[in-house]
Amino acid sequence: MSISSSGGAVVDWVTDGFAARFRVDPEQPAALVSFVPAGGVLVDGPDDPQPLVELTTIGHGRFPGGFRHVDSTIGARLRPVSHHVSEDGTDPWFRIVQADAATGLQTESVFRTRAGVAAFQTWTEVSVDGDGEHVVDFVSSFATGAFLADSGVGIDGLSLLHADNDWAAESRWRTDPLRSIGLARIDREAQHHPPRSRAVVQNRGSWSTGEALPIGVLTADADGASGYALVWQVEHNGPWLYELGETRHEAYLLCSGPTDQEHQWTAVVARDRPFVSVPVSVGIASSVESAFAVLTEQRRAFRHLREADRALPLVFNDYMNTLMGDPTTEKLLPLIDAAAEAGADLFCIDAGWYAEGHWWDTVGQWEPAASRFPGGLGSVIDHIRSRGMQAGLWLEPEVIGIHSPLASTLPESAFVHHHGVRVAEHGRHLLDLRSPEARAHLDAVVDRLVGSLGVSFVKMDSNTMTGPWSGSLEHSRALLDWLDDVQARYPELLIENCASGAMRADSAMLSRLHMQSTSDQQDPVLYASIAAAAPAAMLPEQAGNWAYPAPTMPDDLFAFSLVNGVLGRMYLSGYLNSMSIAQRAVVGSAIAAHRQVLEVVDTSVPVWPLGLPGWEDTWVALGLAVPDGDLYLSVWALPGARSAVSLPLPAFLGRSITVSPLFPTEFGAWDVSWDASAGVLHVDHGGATPTARVLRIRREPATRPEGTDAGR
Repeated sequence: MSISSSGGAVVDWVTDGFAARFRVDPEQPAALVSFVPAGGVLVDGPDDPQPLVELTTIGHGRFPGGFRHVDSTIGARLRPVSHHVSEDGTDPWFRIVQADAATGLQTESVFRTRAGVAAFQTWTEVSVDGDGEHVVDFVSSFATGAFLADSGVGIDGLSLLHADNDWAAESRWRTDPLRSIGLARIDREAQHHPPRSRAVVQNRGSWSTGEALPIGVLTADADGASGYALVWQVEHNGPWLYELGETRHEAYLLCSGPTDQEHQWTAVVARDRPFVSVPVSVGIASSVESAFAVLTEQRRAFRHLREADRALPLVFNDYMNTLMGDPTTEKLLPLIDAAAEAGADLFCIDAGWYAEGHWWDTVGQWEPAASRFPGGLGSVIDHIRSRGMQAGLWLEPEVIGIHSPLASTLPESAFVHHHGVRVAEHGRHLLDLRSPEARAHLDAVVDRLVGSLGVSFVKMDSNTMTGPWSGSLEHSRALLDWLDDVQARYPELLIENCASGAMRADSAMLSRLHMQSTSDQQDPVLYASIAAAAPAAMLPEQAGNWAYPAPTMPDDLFAFSLVNGVLGRMYLSGYLNSMSIAQRAVVGSAIAAHRQVLEVVDTSVPVWPLGLPGWEDTWVALGLAVPDGDLYLSVWALPGARSAVSLPLPAFLGRSITVSPLFPTEFGAWDVSWDASAGVLHVDHGGATPTARVLRIRREPATRPEGTDAGR
């Protein structure tokens, strides 16, 4: 790590992962003007670059006005006060302090990185030097226009890769030219101003990924192979946004947490009340695929990985297409026995264990229902342990049903209020985790279930979306603090992140929780593209993809449903106890294949030979590449897929390889051949769809002639 200055106006921060150039001219706001991978060439950018910080308060807005969050008058008045680089033994840091003489506001832009990663994490700290206070209604976590000079193309040549996200329809990625999603081309000469349009991606409520994923990749052409890709993720478990637009001389990317304009958020900042924005990670790469490799490295580098997380247990959950929230001792015992015989490490009892009848709007006490467990829930958990598995329970800790006794016995301060009124959504109240009483209630529940009952896995769900409210940011941070405290008290406890599937699949939650439910999708065919896209949003070792084979499924669909779970974290469900001996053998084969993947999943890098899957794609492929090792490749042929497809595998170009079926263990109707000279794997499904296979691809020893084809 090094830092250098040129003429007092340019500062270069060079690490072993990247180089960044900052403009710190005392006559203008600080700016990030160039950001390139290690060994890349830094450029100076325009004379009037996009400021690093945009900040508005009540009384100090934007000029010119509009809906965009750039052109803030305070951002334009900020001037560098100091900058310095440091290292705390783990992270290299770079900080730039700026001040606005008119208001006394100061900002500190903080950057930190980890060794070898072509990315940094950054945020903005706002304080006041002097008396008085300011109501901040927007502050950027990060802003730059560096990509325009670094990519070498203009707005017309830039595209955004981004993903819509919705219940049972997660990770719907698409690539759009910026001109097609809001950045209008106008006659600047006639208007004497740049366009004021913007392309904005955001989420507005407590489901941080309920509308879109907080991730974007900016590329210099539509296929992402141009040699330039800027990637980012907003790391917040509540409302956020990022926007792109044009300024006078360039373009800009801006990322932030909640705002007043979009999310009804403000913060009062005074000498004794500083504010810290939400963090954002930003990386640089040469292509879309390598951008996600950088993001994978960044996620691993900043994850709070505990020793308990390294075990990667295979979890059986009784919910999906099985008990569906209606567990009883009678129904559970045969499932427990079958899951143990199949080789599961952990059995999770999902929703309904606390309810005598209809439970949606009565939840909150989390006491076992006596009618469901005549011998007590403890006896069922004991049976799980007696079969050599750990025990887990579903829990939705943040809500109190509107008809729960706790809705009237907990103090008002324990609940989320908006405009002085207790919020009710979908038959539930939301607990405000800033409240000591709310937190004490949750601690008592966890102590009873984990400390007394002996549960070692919690599926933490969140099925109630609360819209924007003034305390959402502090509540979201209090939730993270509570999770950290729970895991510090119970270091062996594993917590699954779930919110109606993946409605809260953000990096703030995933940085500290064990795994992520990737969907509530009950159709295995529709699940294929969700499972294939999941490692773009999370680490593959956290991607909990449901595998729910059913005894009534045709053989190909039975195997297809299991393929969904092999790469990543198999989340097993289904009536195993009702399956034939042959069907159980197929499940056992899938688990064996998954165990091979688990040996390398936490070092693997996701690749998509056909690109990130679109929601309507008929051929879908996901690979997990082991550095200097094998490639595990899942290939799905969905209804309507033509018989054959060609999958580019550039990492194996010119190499002899062996392609073997990992699951199912026979190719069956499938035909696979390798063209070494083109670096393309040709696949023919040979029959009806849907059908899927998991392949293992190995480089042949160097003694084999280069270019030799290898297939079955």
